[in-house]
Amino acid sequence: MNSPVIYWFRQDLRLEDLPALEAAATDSKLIPVYILDDDAAGDWAPGAASRWWLHRSLAALADDIAERGGKLILLKGDSGDHLARLAAQAGADTVYCSRRIEPWAREQERAVAETLSEQGVRLRVHPGSLLFEPEAVVKGDGEPYQVFTPYWRACRSQPEPPAPRPAPDDVDWYESGLDSDSLDKWQLLPQQPNWAASWDDYWQPGAEGAAQKLHSFLSGPLADYADGRDRPASDSTSRLSPHLQFGEISPRTVWQMAREAEQDPALSGQAEKFLSELGWREFSHYLLWHWPDLPHAPFKPAFEKFPWQQSDTALAAWQQGRTGYPLVDAGMRELWATGYMHNRVRMVTASFLTKHLRLHWRLGADWFWDTLVDASLANNSASWQWVAGSGADAAPYFRIFNPIIQGEKFDPDGDYVRRWVPELKDLPDRFLNRPWEASPEVLEQAGVILGEQYPQPLVEHKAAREAALAAYESIR
Repeated sequence: MNSPVIYWFRQDLRLEDLPALEAAATDSKLIPVYILDDDAAGDWAPGAASRWWLHRSLAALADDIAERGGKLILLKGDSGDHLARLAAQAGADTVYCSRRIEPWAREQERAVAETLSEQGVRLRVHPGSLLFEPEAVVKGDGEPYQVFTPYWRACRSQPEPPAPRPAPDDVDWYESGLDSDSLDKWQLLPQQPNWAASWDDYWQPGAEGAAQKLHSFLSGPLADYADGRDRPASDSTSRLSPHLQFGEISPRTVWQMAREAEQDPALSGQAEKFLSELGWREFSHYLLWHWPDLPHAPFKPAFEKFPWQQSDTALAAWQQGRTGYPLVDAGMRELWATGYMHNRVRMVTASFLTKHLRLHWRLGADWFWDTLVDASLANNSASWQWVAGSGADAAPYFRIFNPIIQGEKFDPDGDYVRRWVPELKDLPDRFLNRPWEASPEVLEQAGVILGEQYPQPLVEHKAAREAALAAYESIR
């Protein structure tokens, strides 16, 4: 009989289309384990919102494994030490896992492999979180791409990603008693106050929730995706990002089902746009693989000299949705209430922080890391640098989102702002994104006293824009 093997779950909390799990489940008794290793992650240990999701996702995975006759082992601490101890206890000679691309996780793989090898145990790492592996897509000279369009063109010229595979059948689970933590013991869920009390109304973490989300998107919102994805009040996006981030669904599954939807002529253009958004996810991970300093340092070195401002007061107002710009405030409040923010509004809020307030993009990235259920080191770092102008394929330095016009263009009926900034709900549409321009009579009729129910703008748009352009000009 073959020795037992260990499957080390990481950011791949599913059973379907998981190459490393399929390899592990072949002809060996299988020990599934998840290890919460905050020390290895360091600054990039899961933030508060991600910990909420992680608790729910692990509970769902444990149930999936239990339904198949196994038991998910939960451990907390050093991954190498725990895996080595488990291997010795069970007589396992191999540990399987899925590859991760974050710099700290790559170092973790190296350290774990070294620890295991000291007792004759192999670590076998398989791909599983991307459509295209980062080192496989390079320019003719062997250098990595720095611009999305040629990168994605090169990806699309490669063979189609392989079809997703089903979960392994008839897994022979290891049945001897092994120590395991209680998930509740980890206290991943908020205690007092429970700021995530209503999140179960918005989300269903786990593989089943991911599959349902994908099916509902492809059968409905996809039909208006290209235009609808920019309207924050519209349910026109997939909201798959947290499911992909935690590996509850494979990108190959999403890809294949979108490609099948693309065969419908009425959905062809919409599906192609959606596939390109998957491409942006790939590109962000690609950048982090090739430029591991991306979370800390500007991709464009000139931005080391950018004259960032410092203001705890302004940062707190932005975090709390009290900037005086309704679309910005609506986005920040949606984030706090749901652990999510619409992508169009993410760009506007990020632009406001980095260009209107001229606060460092890392301050915004840190806040998003702690409050987004889909917080991804790759996406978060690349996206914040893109908006700030310091990143790869970045928005031009002179592109400064006007939060007034953005609100009027993409939330024309004011449904989004009125939902998340209800103190302004009775203002006429023409003043909803610029309440400071309303007459005292209009404000009184709407029950709004600027500076009390709703703040005056932190900065004046035109002056802030000119100051930002001058700052950008200083480093050109």
